[in-house]
Amino acid sequence: MTTQNRDTAHALACDSCGQLPHPAKARLTLANVAAMLPIELVVHAAVVDTEMPYLLKVLVLTLTATTLVIWVAEPSVRHALRGWLHAPALRHRRRLHESGALWRVRTLIDDDPEGQEKLARGVSGVGADILVRRRHHVPGGVLDELVVAAPDDVTDTDLLAAAGEGGGRDVRAWPATALAVADGQTKALALALRVAEDPDELQLAVAELLDAEPVANPDRPINPVEDCTRAHDGGPDCDGTLLKIPSPLHEPLRFSRPHAPFTPAESARAHRLAELAELTELSRKHTIRALQ
Repeated sequence: MTTQNRDTAHALACDSCGQLPHPAKARLTLANVAAMLPIELVVHAAVVDTEMPYLLKVLVLTLTATTLVIWVAEPSVRHALRGWLHAPALRHRRRLHESGALWRVRTLIDDDPEGQEKLARGVSGVGADILVRRRHHVPGGVLDELVVAAPDDVTDTDLLAAAGEGGGRDVRAWPATALAVADGQTKALALALRVAEDPDELQLAVAELLDAEPVANPDRPINPVEDCTRAHDGGPDCDGTLLKIPSPLHEPLRFSRPHAPFTPAESARAHRLAELAELTELSRKHTIRALQ
């Protein structure tokens, strides 16, 4: 393995599964063409002028070219071009490592492209670079969630003012870590596997998924005003910072995140994990009964 390929694998390999992220479709297509074209030309040149019947030529061309491309050429080309295939992800990771500080910013903006551009200009005005941007449709507009890299001297007050000047409403900002820009799909799948293996892990898995704190006393009476989220109740007494989900093993689980209200999408993800835990527990009980 070349030094470039070793560096690429070391920089981008997933800590859980060791796999590299999937490259961009356009780059992958070009790499596949580079692998297939020479094979197709060589096989055609070797077979076309033979005395074999036409149908046999077609069969030999198809089988030979397909086998060589799948088993030899494509893996070799992907390995040789690994640095180029994953160049966008490498640049993104390099920007992350070179950033002074990471912040998560949430704000409500108008649901139009102009509002997004205005917010981006406002945040960039303090030297912050947007690394991740997620949008959640909520009543009153779009809840824009940004993960930004900012110079060391930028404070949360600076970011709040910058986002406000960019048209943001109800702006919140707090320090973030590199986990904020991790592959969300990979993280969610790993947590789902954790819950499927042991439903008792539901509380910790949801807390990790949503960056939230479990409420310490699950046995206290449930206050419907406290345990509401914007996903279900947008009333004036509900600030969306408490979330309740069912649990197949205990009383309903509650989570708190005072620094940032839960979004409808986050509430849906937590409930899907709860459903997975319930299905796993039911399947386990059915298996035990069948063995008795």
